Amino acid sequence: MEIPSTSPPRASDHGRRELVNFTLPPATPPSPEHRPHPELLRRLLVPRRRRLPLSPPPLGLGLADPAMEEGGGGGPGLSKPAALAACFCMALFYVATLYAPAALLRLPPPPSFKSFMLRRFACAAVSSLVSVVATALVLPIRRWEVRDLLAVYGIRGDHLWQAVVLPLSLTSLMYAGSLALKLLLWVDSWKEHRNCSGCFSFEYSYASVQFPFRWILSRASNILAWRNFVVAPLTEELVFRACMISILLCGGFEKYSILILGPILFSLAHLNHFMEIYMQQKRQIIKASMIIGLQLGYTVVFGSYASFLFIRTGHLLAPLVAHIFCNFMGLPVLFSHRKGIATVAFVAGMMGFLWLLFLMTRPDYYNDRTKNCRCWHAFCSWI
Repeated sequence: MEIPSTSPPRASDHGRRELVNFTLPPATPPSPEHRPHPELLRRLLVPRRRRLPLSPPPLGLGLADPAMEEGGGGGPGLSKPAALAACFCMALFYVATLYAPAALLRLPPPPSFKSFMLRRFACAAVSSLVSVVATALVLPIRRWEVRDLLAVYGIRGDHLWQAVVLPLSLTSLMYAGSLALKLLLWVDSWKEHRNCSGCFSFEYSYASVQFPFRWILSRASNILAWRNFVVAPLTEELVFRACMISILLCGGFEKYSILILGPILFSLAHLNHFMEIYMQQKRQIIKASMIIGLQLGYTVVFGSYASFLFIRTGHLLAPLVAHIFCNFMGLPVLFSHRKGIATVAFVAGMMGFLWLLFLMTRPDYYNDRTKNCRCWHAFCSWI
């Protein structure tokens, strides 16, 4: 190849432009040991596809990344307005189904309270099943194997004792004041039943041991106990945690936003108790409003905690046992005029709860691995 020279012209050339000959050396193939690996060339030359921050990891159990599918476009599987509208419809449908037999089907009133509650149990089961099916249709599910599909809702058979013992122990710290007060009342009752000589009362101790078993047997035949400890926790956690959280995450909502949006929908679903409380308070709307306001505030706090447990653990059993325990204990005792130790226990329990909140809900306690895991909501990236 000939290129023009950049040196200044000489006088002997008489203004002619001199050409310089330049020849490239022949190309010799590189030795095999110096050749780059084909995989390295592919990584260097082929541009990586930008991973969408709002979509689940490629190894997710159920939610498919639309950008990873063949012929799929970019973006999350759902838009935020669509995800929020779907969750709102689920909450509305859950409440409306409870009144469907009388309002839509025009069924006659049930003959007894037990029949009325059994009808509501059936309505709650139907609404939960519809929500589960609707969630499976809304989400961009790629794999329809039973095990993987159940894992989308946090229904798993592994790490069962961790999902029961750790959340239950953590939740009990919030009720340290209530537990201390119950213990003190039991001690006072035991002192009252001692015989006059101050000896040990065997009869009362035997009755105290039998009390938990008698309580369980009495609650097994109580329809309200089935509502508070079985039907309500199971259906509400399945709809408001397993279904709604997966939809909100697929819609691109941040996890901290879900801890607010989900509990708000959960609390609004409890507004159907207003008329019942209004009638119980002899139509005093101010008192009924104060009671329902306290109940809504408590459900928001608990809903945030249950959503936190579900997102951190990926296990539906974790918020379920917390829900059952909270229904059993009721509102926590903040202070007691007669028993000051209950207030001290409550403060100490809350401090321990806040200290252990993230420690006892570490995702690696509830899963075999947290790197390249098969989780559907990327809890391994939120440690």
